[in-house]
Amino acid sequence: MANYKLILEDDFKDEFTLIAIHCSEDPYKMAYILNRQLSLQLQRKRTDLDFSKKGLEITFPWYEFEDQLDYTYYDLLANKCKTIAARTVASGGLFGADDSEEIIIEYLIPELKTVDFLMKISSDFEDVYIRKLLHDINDINQVISAYAVEVENLKSKNNLIFD
Repeated sequence: MANYKLILEDDFKDEFTLIAIHCSEDPYKMAYILNRQLSLQLQRKRTDLDFSKKGLEITFPWYEFEDQLDYTYYDLLANKCKTIAARTVASGGLFGADDSEEIIIEYLIPELKTVDFLMKISSDFEDVYIRKLLHDINDINQVISAYAVEVENLKSKNNLIFD
């Protein structure tokens, strides 16, 4: 009887460009500003990007736009998620329970903790105008800085594959 061996490699060829944006605005306002300045039509998805970690439900706001003329997909994601974990500690006395709340901050890409938003750009063409796009994003008053990120160097790049 023949033995077959399957070799599964972690080789995702999902080609995309990732732009890191530093901005202190709320996600809905950031999407509005990018729509206005870049002539995009980012809309919030009905379901956010959800993860479950250490018993906590973590959700990241997710906005998307499909440019059908240029065959380009834009995804805007918040990199930070603040959750509140409630803890009950029994003291063993008559009034035995102490309740406390702890704010926990989780990151979509933990290597980029200082980044507020991530814009993932997927295109069927290789000539996406990233330099012009970066220039236009950096011209926005509310944006502190924006730059392209090398996706190959990220350990948690699988968090950005959500098709």
